[in-house]
This record gives sequence, structure tokens and C-alpha cells, in this order.
Amino acid sequence: MHTPTYPQSVLEKLASSLTANTTGLLPFLPYLLQDLWELGSSPRMVADLIKKYDEHPANASERRHYLDLCCGKGAVSVELAKALGARLTGLDITPEFIDVARQKAADHGVASLCAFRVADANVAVREERGYDGVIFGSVGDILGSREETVTLLRETVREGGFIVIDDAYAEVDDAKIRIQDYITREQWLELFERCRVRVLEEVAGADLSAECAERNRANMKNIQTRAAELSILHPEKKALFDDYVASQADEVQDLESTLSGVVWMLRKL
Repeated sequence: MHTPTYPQSVLEKLASSLTANTTGLLPFLPYLLQDLWELGSSPRMVADLIKKYDEHPANASERRHYLDLCCGKGAVSVELAKALGARLTGLDITPEFIDVARQKAADHGVASLCAFRVADANVAVREERGYDGVIFGSVGDILGSREETVTLLRETVREGGFIVIDDAYAEVDDAKIRIQDYITREQWLELFERCRVRVLEEVAGADLSAECAERNRANMKNIQTRAAELSILHPEKKALFDDYVASQADEVQDLESTLSGVVWMLRKL
């Protein structure tokens, strides 16, 4: 376990994206999250959305190429490669996650279609260009505000390319939300118009909550178990691990009460 050598501001964004309140937890996140492969979006849901709207060429030499930004352990990339025969470039700042992603791609027989590498999303999003689509799943405000995020993601894809964003919108006053600031659904739609992207489909509410709730409960149980193990190994840091478990619980409660999870399928205009 080690902390990547990046500026403090980058590490703070990384910690926030993984619901950690302090960068001091970063060296322990690979251990805490070792039982979770799907760290963000539902791979099946993303694959179904892209398959529905992006017509894939029969010629293998013209395979679609997607960018999985903040790919975590590569679950979405591997599913897209398997289900669609697409090429994937997966980028994440955590070396341990990239190691798992490469192994998973090999295990599922799609290593030749998946290229995973360690990278800072804030740098990569300004350099990566020309993709058929980009996936940004459950990463929050690591790239800035929601409008800044959509603007940056838009530039990574070709004209007519696709953007998949897994996030949430506020159902109630933001002050009641424990984790971070969220905008309303109406504000999302307004910023999409300003950023010149078209909403092709919105998956939210009951269509999303059942699957997420089941996964969240299983993930929460695993994280609690690993936090307890770390508290035994590092008793002087027990408060740090307890705080992370509490933050995870707050996020789950927000998604079941004051927030509505949403997956947006967008097209660049």
C-alpha cells in the first residue's frame, strides 16, 4: 500500500472521489476496497446504454474506442470489451487499481482490447482526444463543478461522440446532504444545453435504486469488515477507519433519501 506522489490538491480530490475525508486514508484504500471490483457505475447498465445508441461496426479493424476516465479496477472497461468488442483506454490515479484492472482484463480474455494506465484525470482529460465515447462513473467533482466536468469530458470525444455520466441530483435542499454539494435535475439539464450535449437517455429513480441498494449493502458490509481488520493492525488509526465507514454510511443514506442517483447518456453536438 502506498500513496501516489502527486500534489496535495490532487490527492485531496482523489480522497473526496472515494468518500474519504482525509488524504491520510489513501494508503489504506486498496485494502479497504479489496473486495469490490465495481467501484462506480454498473458495468451492465453502461454497456446496455452504449449498445443501444452506438451502432458498432462489424469490421474488427474499425472497433469503437472508449475512454474510461477514473476507471477504478476496470469493471466497466472489461464489460464493454466483452459485450461490444470495443477497445478501451482506462485511466486511474491509483496504481493498485490499475494492477487489478489489467489482471481482470486478462482473466476475462479481453487484455488485447483494454489498455490501462496510471494517470491523473485532471491532466488526462485535457490531453485525451478523439474517442468515440467517454465514461465518467460515480467520481463526483474531481474535475471541478458539474458544468466544468461536462465541458472537459465533451472535448475528449469526436463530433457526435457519446458521454456517459453516473452521478446524482438533489431532491431536497442541499444543506440536508451530508457528503458534498449536488445540483438539481433541472440544473443538470440547463448545463447540458449550455455545454452543447444532448440527453439521449436518463436512467434514474426506481430503474436505478433497486440495483444500487443491493450493491451498496454488500459493499458496506465488506468495507466494515476490512476497516475492523485494519483497526486491529493499526490501532492508532482506528478513528481514521471509523470515520471512513461513517462517510460511506452517510453516502448510502443520501442516495436512499435526499439524492436520486442518475446515469446520463449524452451525445456531443
